[in-house]
Amino acid sequence: MTLAPLLAAPVVIRMHAFAAMGAFGLGVVQLAAPKGTIPHRVVGWAWTALMLTIVVSSFFIHTIRMWGPFSPIHLLSLFTLAVLPVAVLAAHRHDVRRHRQAMIGLFVGALVIAGLFTLLPGRIMSAVVFGA
Repeated sequence: MTLAPLLAAPVVIRMHAFAAMGAFGLGVVQLAAPKGTIPHRVVGWAWTALMLTIVVSSFFIHTIRMWGPFSPIHLLSLFTLAVLPVAVLAAHRHDVRRHRQAMIGLFVGALVIAGLFTLLPGRIMSAVVFGA
Protein backbone atom coordinates (compact mmCIF):
# COMPACT_ATOMS: atom_id res chain seq x y z
CA MET A 1 0.00 0.00 0.00
CA THR A 2 1.31 3.40 -1.00
CA LEU A 3 -0.24 6.86 -1.15
CA ALA A 4 2.02 7.83 -4.06
CA PRO A 5 -0.66 7.44 -6.78
CA LEU A 6 -3.10 9.55 -4.76
CA LEU A 7 -0.52 12.20 -3.91
CA ALA A 8 0.35 12.46 -7.62
CA ALA A 9 -3.32 12.98 -8.58
CA PRO A 10 -4.85 16.40 -9.23
CA VAL A 11 -5.71 18.40 -6.11
CA VAL A 12 -9.47 17.95 -6.53
CA ILE A 13 -9.06 14.16 -6.50
CA ARG A 14 -6.83 14.31 -3.42
CA MET A 15 -9.34 16.54 -1.63
CA HIS A 16 -12.19 14.22 -2.63
CA ALA A 17 -10.36 11.06 -1.53
CA PHE A 18 -9.11 12.39 1.80
CA ALA A 19 -12.55 13.81 2.62
CA ALA A 20 -14.07 10.40 1.79
CA MET A 21 -11.57 8.59 4.01
CA GLY A 22 -12.28 11.03 6.84
CA ALA A 23 -16.04 10.69 6.37
CA PHE A 24 -15.73 6.91 6.41
CA GLY A 25 -13.76 6.98 9.67
CA LEU A 26 -16.12 9.43 11.33
CA GLY A 27 -19.08 7.43 10.04
CA VAL A 28 -17.81 4.29 11.73
CA VAL A 29 -17.40 6.27 14.97
CA GLN A 30 -20.93 7.67 14.63
CA LEU A 31 -22.46 4.26 14.06
CA ALA A 32 -20.70 2.80 17.11
CA ALA A 33 -21.08 5.73 19.54
CA PRO A 34 -24.08 6.69 21.67
CA LYS A 35 -26.68 8.73 19.79
CA GLY A 36 -28.22 12.07 20.71
CA THR A 37 -25.23 13.27 22.70
CA ILE A 38 -23.26 16.48 22.17
CA PRO A 39 -20.26 14.55 20.75
CA HIS A 40 -22.65 12.80 18.33
CA ARG A 41 -23.88 16.18 17.12
CA VAL A 42 -20.38 17.66 16.79
CA VAL A 43 -19.04 14.64 14.90
CA GLY A 44 -22.25 14.62 12.84
CA TRP A 45 -21.68 18.20 11.68
CA ALA A 46 -18.07 17.36 10.80
CA TRP A 47 -19.28 14.31 8.86
CA THR A 48 -21.85 16.43 7.05
CA ALA A 49 -19.16 18.97 6.09
CA LEU A 50 -16.95 16.16 4.78
CA MET A 51 -19.85 14.74 2.76
CA LEU A 52 -20.49 18.16 1.23
CA THR A 53 -16.79 18.39 0.37
CA ILE A 54 -17.00 14.98 -1.31
CA VAL A 55 -20.11 15.94 -3.29
CA VAL A 56 -18.89 19.35 -4.44
CA SER A 57 -15.46 18.05 -5.40
CA SER A 58 -17.03 15.17 -7.35
CA PHE A 59 -18.53 17.62 -9.83
CA PHE A 60 -14.99 18.66 -10.78
CA ILE A 61 -13.75 15.10 -11.35
CA HIS A 62 -14.28 13.90 -14.91
CA THR A 63 -12.09 10.80 -15.29
CA ILE A 64 -15.06 8.67 -16.40
CA ARG A 65 -17.11 10.37 -19.11
CA MET A 66 -20.42 8.92 -20.28
CA TRP A 67 -22.65 11.98 -20.71
CA GLY A 68 -20.34 14.82 -21.66
CA PRO A 69 -18.05 15.28 -18.68
CA PHE A 70 -20.32 13.30 -16.32
CA SER A 71 -20.80 9.66 -15.32
CA PRO A 72 -23.29 7.64 -13.26
CA ILE A 73 -21.34 8.47 -10.09
CA HIS A 74 -22.47 12.08 -10.52
CA LEU A 75 -26.06 10.86 -10.10
CA LEU A 76 -25.02 9.54 -6.68
CA SER A 77 -23.58 12.97 -5.94
CA LEU A 78 -26.91 14.62 -6.81
CA PHE A 79 -28.74 12.07 -4.66
CA THR A 80 -26.38 12.73 -1.75
CA LEU A 81 -26.80 16.47 -2.17
CA ALA A 82 -30.58 15.98 -1.94
CA VAL A 83 -30.65 13.51 0.96
CA LEU A 84 -28.08 15.19 3.23
CA PRO A 85 -30.27 18.19 4.11
CA VAL A 86 -33.26 15.88 4.58
CA ALA A 87 -31.24 13.87 7.11
CA VAL A 88 -30.06 16.97 8.96
CA LEU A 89 -33.58 18.41 9.04
CA ALA A 90 -34.93 15.11 10.36
CA ALA A 91 -32.43 15.26 13.23
CA HIS A 92 -33.39 18.87 13.92
CA ARG A 93 -37.04 17.81 14.08
CA HIS A 94 -36.17 14.82 16.32
CA ASP A 95 -37.42 12.40 13.65
CA VAL A 96 -34.93 9.75 14.71
CA ARG A 97 -36.19 7.05 12.35
CA ARG A 98 -35.89 9.20 9.22
CA HIS A 99 -32.55 10.64 10.36
CA ARG A 100 -31.13 7.15 11.01
CA GLN A 101 -32.38 5.75 7.70
CA ALA A 102 -31.03 8.68 5.68
CA MET A 103 -27.63 8.75 7.37
CA ILE A 104 -27.10 4.99 7.23
CA GLY A 105 -28.23 5.03 3.59
CA LEU A 106 -25.73 7.78 2.78
CA PHE A 107 -22.94 5.99 4.65
CA VAL A 108 -23.56 2.67 2.93
CA GLY A 109 -24.38 4.00 -0.54
CA ALA A 110 -22.14 7.03 -0.89
CA LEU A 111 -19.15 5.78 1.09
CA VAL A 112 -19.09 1.97 1.29
CA ILE A 113 -20.54 0.96 -2.09
CA ALA A 114 -19.09 3.90 -4.02
CA GLY A 115 -15.79 3.32 -2.21
CA LEU A 116 -15.69 -0.29 -3.34
CA PHE A 117 -15.97 0.87 -6.96
CA THR A 118 -12.82 2.96 -6.47
CA LEU A 119 -10.94 -0.30 -5.95
CA LEU A 120 -11.60 -1.50 -9.50
CA PRO A 121 -8.45 -1.98 -11.63
CA GLY A 122 -7.25 1.20 -13.28
CA ARG A 123 -8.60 3.51 -10.57
CA ILE A 124 -6.30 5.58 -8.35
CA MET A 125 -7.46 3.99 -5.09
CA SER A 126 -6.86 0.55 -6.58
CA ALA A 127 -3.25 1.56 -7.16
CA VAL A 128 -3.06 2.95 -3.61
CA VAL A 129 -4.38 -0.24 -1.99
CA PHE A 130 -3.12 -2.95 -4.33
CA GLY A 131 -0.17 -1.29 -6.07
CA ALA A 132 0.22 -0.33 -9.71
